[in-house]
Amino acid sequence: MKYIVDVNGERVEVTLEGAEAQVGGEATPAHPAHLAEVEGTPIHLVTIGGALHRVAVRRGDARGRYSLWMDGHRFEVEALDERMRTIRDLTAAAGGVAGPRPLVAPMPGLVVRVSVAEGDQVQAGQGVVVMEAMKMENELRAPAAGVVRAVHVRPGMAVEKGAPLVEFSQASGDVPSP
Repeated sequence: MKYIVDVNGERVEVTLEGAEAQVGGEATPAHPAHLAEVEGTPIHLVTIGGALHRVAVRRGDARGRYSLWMDGHRFEVEALDERMRTIRDLTAAAGGVAGPRPLVAPMPGLVVRVSVAEGDQVQAGQGVVVMEAMKMENELRAPAAGVVRAVHVRPGMAVEKGAPLVEFSQASGDVPSP
C-alpha cells in the first residue's frame, strides 16, 4: 500500500509491502520494517533495516495526523493513503489558501524557551518553542516556512493544551496566485 506522508511540511512517499518499507519512491531500495506497540504506553518500537527506534505517538485532531517524538525531536505527521491524500488535496485547493497554521500547545506544559521573535523568517521544521511536559522537554517546530506574525508566550509561562503559541504569515515571495 502506498502512503503520502507529510513530515513537518515536507512530503514523502512511503510504500509498505508485507514486511518491507520503501521511502522516497520506486528509485529507492526497500528495507525490512517492523512496528510493535509497547502495551499500555504511547511508545512504539520501529525497526527499519537493522536500526531500532523508540517513538512516542499521539493521535492528532484529524484522520491520519500524529505527533511523534523520536530522539528528542517532535515531528508533526500526516499519513494518508493515495486516495485520501488526493481527496484532501482537492478539497484544500477548492477552499483556497488560508496561510500557515499557528503553532499551538499539543499538551499542557511550561514554556522553557522561545527561539523566535515577531518578524523572524522560519523554515518548515525549524525549532520555535521548547515546552516541558510530563518531565520531558519537547521542541515544537514551525509547521511550514513563513514569517513570525505574533509570539503569544514567553519562558516560564504555563499553557494549556491548544493554547496558541506562535502565529505565522506567509513568507514574502510565497504569495499564492489567484
